[in-house]
Amino acid sequence: MAVFDSTARKQPPAEPTFRAPPHNIEAEQALLGAILVNNEAFYRVSDFLEAKHFLEAIHQRIYELAGGLIRAGKLATPVTLKTFLPADLDIAGLNVNQYLARLAAEATTIINAEDYGRTVYDLSIRRDLITIGEDMVNLAYEAPVEATPQSHIEDAERKLYELAETGRYESGFKRFAQALTTAVDMAAHAYQRDGSLSGLATALTDLDAKMGGLQPSDLIILAGRPGMGKTALATNIAYNVAKAWSGDVRADGHMATVNGGIVGFFSLEMSAEQLATRIISEQTGIPSNKIRRGTIDEADFEKIKDVSIELQNLPFYVDETGGLSIGQLAARARRLKRQRGLDLLVIDYIQLLQGSTRRSSENRVQEITEITTRLKALAKELNVPILALSQLSRQVEGREDKRPQLSDLRESGSIEQDADVVLFVFREEYYHQMRKPTEANREKFAEWLAEGERVEGKAELIIGKQRHGPTGTVELQFDAAVTRFANLDSAHRSSY
Repeated sequence: MAVFDSTARKQPPAEPTFRAPPHNIEAEQALLGAILVNNEAFYRVSDFLEAKHFLEAIHQRIYELAGGLIRAGKLATPVTLKTFLPADLDIAGLNVNQYLARLAAEATTIINAEDYGRTVYDLSIRRDLITIGEDMVNLAYEAPVEATPQSHIEDAERKLYELAETGRYESGFKRFAQALTTAVDMAAHAYQRDGSLSGLATALTDLDAKMGGLQPSDLIILAGRPGMGKTALATNIAYNVAKAWSGDVRADGHMATVNGGIVGFFSLEMSAEQLATRIISEQTGIPSNKIRRGTIDEADFEKIKDVSIELQNLPFYVDETGGLSIGQLAARARRLKRQRGLDLLVIDYIQLLQGSTRRSSENRVQEITEITTRLKALAKELNVPILALSQLSRQVEGREDKRPQLSDLRESGSIEQDADVVLFVFREEYYHQMRKPTEANREKFAEWLAEGERVEGKAELIIGKQRHGPTGTVELQFDAAVTRFANLDSAHRSSY
C-alpha cells in the first residue's frame, strides 16, 4: 500500500516567480552619458530612437529634454538639463545633479552611440511583443460580449504586423549616391521583368504599354456589368503574373521576386474548384462546360493533366471564404505576405465584402467607403497592387451607348476617389446578341449579321482613370467558350 507524507500537503504553495521585462539600464545610461558629453551622439540615434523606447521614466525624460535642447540649437549638458528636472528628485539614492554627473562620467564614446541606441530600441520592441501577448491573454479571459474571437485574432495580427514593419532602423537623409543606386536598381529590376516594365506584367501587351504594368501600392478597380467577363479577365491576369514568377535568394536567405509575382486571390463568389476549372479551360482551350460534364476524350484529358501539373507549382493562393469582412481580408493578406510572400492581390469582388463596424453596416454607402479606403491603405501597407473587382449600376442598360463611365460605379463615389486606376470591361458582342431581329426583315437581319462579324470575339478594356498615366481604350480578343482574354492582332483593331 502506498504511503503518503502528510506533511507535504501542509507546505505553503510556492511563491510565484516574476520575470522582469527585457531591459539594459547600463546601455541606457551609457547612451545618455554620450549625448550629454557630445551632443553629436544624439544625431546618431534620433532617426530611430524615441523617448518611449527607454525603460526608465527618468531616462525617457532626460532623452526628451536633451533632444529638445539640441534641436533648438542649444547645448545639452548636465548643467543645462538640471534646471528642467525637480531638484529634490531621488534617483537610486542620488539627486539630479549627482545622477547627471554620473551619466556623463560613465559615458560611452560617440562611435558606440548607435550600437547602444540599437540595443535600447531592440529591447523596447521585445517589451512591446510581451505587451501584445499579455493583451491577447487578458482579452481572451475577459472578452466583451460583442467581441468575437476572430476580431481578437485580427487585432493581434494587425498589432504584430505594425510592430514588424516599424521594428527596423530607418534613416533620414541619404547621400545622393545611395538614391542613385536605388534608382539604377529599380531600372535594372524593370529591365529583368517581362516587357521591361516597372510594374507586374499582365501579358496583355497594349494594357501594359498604357499602364507600365500593375504598380506597387496601387488600388486598381476592374468594373463591369454581369456577363462582361470581369472574373475571367482578373483570373487571366493573375495566372499570367503567377506563371511568370521567378525568384532569387538574397544574401540574408530571403526569396526576392525577380519576375512575375506571387498571387493571392480572394474568390468571394466562386469556389476554388470553379476557379481552377476556369483556369484549366483557359489554358487547355477545352470549354469549361465540357470539363464539368465530363464529355472529354483521352486527348483532352491528357491536356488537362499536363496543365494541372503545371498549376500545382504556381505561386497562386486562393481563399474561397465567403462573407469576409475587410478586417479579416486584411489580416489574411498580411499573413500570406509574411508566410509565403505576396506581389499581387486580387479580390472578386468588392460588393461581397463586409465593413468591420456596426455603423457602416447600417449604411451601404458608408460601408463601401470604408472598404475602398482600407483597401487603398492595405495596398500601401503591403506595397503590392490590389486588383479589386466591382459591379456597375443598372443605369448602364438604359443608355444607347452602353460603354461604362466613372459615374456608373455602384453605391459609392469613394470607389472612384480611392482608386488609382479604374478599368471597365465592355463587350459589344454581349448586347449584340440581345438585339437580334427576326429573319423576316432581311435588311435589318443582314445589318445585324454584318455588325456581328465586326464585334465577334472582341472586348474593350476602357481605362477610365489613371493617376500616373493616360486614359483610353485597349482592345482585346475574348474567347467566350474558354473565358480567355488575349492580345488582339493589329489586323482586327479599331481606331480609338
